[in-house]
Amino acid sequence: MQMVIDVFAQIFGTLWAHKLRSFLTMFGIAWGVGSLLLLVGLGEGFRAGNQRNLSEYGENIIMMFPGRAPAVAGSMNSARQYRLTYQDYLDVRREAPHIKTVTPVLVTDNVNAVSEFASASGQIDGVEPQYSQIRFLPLKQGRWLNELDETQKRNVVVLGDEMTHHLFPGHPAIGSFILLNGYRLEVIGTLKRVGRGDDNMTNTRAYIPFQVMRSDFPLKGEEAFDAISYIYYQPRVADEHVLAQDEARRVIARNHHFDYHDEDAFEGWDTVQQAQMMGTIFDAMNEFLGTVGLITLALGAIGVINIMLIAVTERTREIGLRKALGATNRSILLQFFAEGVLLTLVSGLIGMAMAAGLMALLGNSNGPGGFDPPRLVPKTAILAIASLTIAGVAAGLYPARKAARLQPVEALRQE
Repeated sequence: MQMVIDVFAQIFGTLWAHKLRSFLTMFGIAWGVGSLLLLVGLGEGFRAGNQRNLSEYGENIIMMFPGRAPAVAGSMNSARQYRLTYQDYLDVRREAPHIKTVTPVLVTDNVNAVSEFASASGQIDGVEPQYSQIRFLPLKQGRWLNELDETQKRNVVVLGDEMTHHLFPGHPAIGSFILLNGYRLEVIGTLKRVGRGDDNMTNTRAYIPFQVMRSDFPLKGEEAFDAISYIYYQPRVADEHVLAQDEARRVIARNHHFDYHDEDAFEGWDTVQQAQMMGTIFDAMNEFLGTVGLITLALGAIGVINIMLIAVTERTREIGLRKALGATNRSILLQFFAEGVLLTLVSGLIGMAMAAGLMALLGNSNGPGGFDPPRLVPKTAILAIASLTIAGVAAGLYPARKAARLQPVEALRQE
């Protein structure tokens, strides 16, 4: 125990004797570790924010919108507008084995909602009960639409968070009634707020049974009563999204009399494909930021190695004197080993703490464009500190070992 105390006393004495050099060495290590963690954390924050934004829509969603079908294959100049229909939805549900869940959606913005307390405007969506299995719609109070609401055409409504606050400020909404363009509907459920900041389109919506929407709020300007706004569907698993999309497109193309191979005839959004594309982009970003951080870390390591080589070389006479007084090679190497570990480990921990503190400050505000603030990646922190510690210890032990192997007289002669 006394030997350990003596070793650390000698280490602190040496560091204090060379205060400026010790400070610069520790600063270089802390800067390298902190820079690496901050850059990698920035990439992880962007990735997490993108994943969160997609998750607020739902999991593995593919959306299909009305499009323009060319009368002559490959010639969009001859294109004609086509609308999706309820029959399209029924055919996709029946004929697409790789689709797990599918729902039709009717949408209108031309609706004024009135309660006994206030009025509000927003988007009204007519949906079937399985819509909540596709979209992320967390319930706050009450219940979601069910099959009886749909088959019995019940005049019920589920309100988004923003619309709830507008129509029922400080009052309970469940069990109350609202008027939608003169139609009286009972509020059976309210939704939790989704998104952050101004990202509140889902929060300003209200949801009613599809059949009620179809009969009371049909799409305007459409000759066919069967027309719907769009179709949402999910593949059985994410890896089958291309197969599911291909099956749905075959049905739509057949029903509307055009070639399903014509990509320009379809309008939609595949969140699975977007997630994969964004994942590739963020992987590249992480590699770039990680490379920049590693270069910064490498420069810090070079500085550590250089300082340790100089420090040990300057102390060759000290090593010779200690050997002349009876110190063993093992005790000499132990001191330099402990000194290298202490210097690099403490500096690395300081750099990690600084990076974590900065990330915590950034965490109090939203990231740009809805992305999340940087986040500390423990694996990267451990790797960075361990790498610098190994570099510092190796840089100190190599010349110390050479000096310790010298005869005391030869070591004392070193300038």
